[in-house]
Amino acid sequence: MPISEATTYNVEQFPAIDRPVWLNHAAISPWPSAVIQAMRNFVEQNASQGPSDYGQWMAIEQRLRERLAILLNADSHNDIALVKNTSDGLNLIANGLDWQPGDVVICCAEDFPSNVLPWRKLNQRGVEIREVCIRDTSNHPLGDPEAPLIAALDERVRLMAVSSVRYDSGLRLDLDRLGNACRSNDTLLAVDAIQQLGAQALDVSRLPVDFVVGGSHKWLMSAEGLAMFWSRPPAREQLQPTQIGWRMWHDPFNFERNDWQPPCSARQFEPGTLNMAGIHGLDAAVGLLLEFGMLDIETNLAARVGHLLDGLSTIPGVQIITPSKLEQRAGIVSF
Repeated sequence: MPISEATTYNVEQFPAIDRPVWLNHAAISPWPSAVIQAMRNFVEQNASQGPSDYGQWMAIEQRLRERLAILLNADSHNDIALVKNTSDGLNLIANGLDWQPGDVVICCAEDFPSNVLPWRKLNQRGVEIREVCIRDTSNHPLGDPEAPLIAALDERVRLMAVSSVRYDSGLRLDLDRLGNACRSNDTLLAVDAIQQLGAQALDVSRLPVDFVVGGSHKWLMSAEGLAMFWSRPPAREQLQPTQIGWRMWHDPFNFERNDWQPPCSARQFEPGTLNMAGIHGLDAAVGLLLEFGMLDIETNLAARVGHLLDGLSTIPGVQIITPSKLEQRAGIVSF
């Protein structure tokens, strides 16, 4: 919709922005009305009748997996695990691969700590960490930020870990280019997509990526304490579950079984009880995103980002950090 026509609907859908100015900081999204109502219904139902409708809760959990698969254009909902947060998903990769001394991980210097700290810890196992700078001396993103990452690849690089959209500048990396370079080098590509999911389409059936992790509380517009972790099956086969629990198995309520072999699906990364309140909220949020369609959301968001950048460029003394190239922008404007 045109920018001038958006206000009434947005206030109706997002009560938190009913104020003269709403400025977010790429951290926690205000909840849309659909999420508020879904979580309120869950709490009230639990308060009045306890878990008597647990079967219905499980059905909503399954619907969420299927909706997330549609959002990512994934081949199967069995490739998606529900985990605690983005850091949890990244640690599944860092702790689950069979690292050997001399292996190398490439990540971005000065990235958000969640996508740096798990890799640094691998130093203890003899893994070399190459933190590649993709900013210039004035803190602006490089004009070709993928080039130094690709240049850092060699035969020892086991994994490259990037944020698809940088939290500090709003820079969006070219995952096609990075993924193809990694594939040519037999290197896995892990993507922290928390600042892209819900803002711009991310098609895992097309992109040459191996892992995608994203928490629920930013552009996915839901509560904290939940994240999705997608893994491509050949890459998932290289991971060992780092935790074992009752819920990761097929038919988990059969407590007296003897065949406790980890499943091949992404459920192997879900050892215990999940955040059911968060699941209700995220299911509603993803349903809303699918209702409007990521193409329309991405188009409208790009128009608003462009409108803001155009206005900021006319203000004396304002230094814009967000890239000027349309293909390098997402939903964050930094200035």
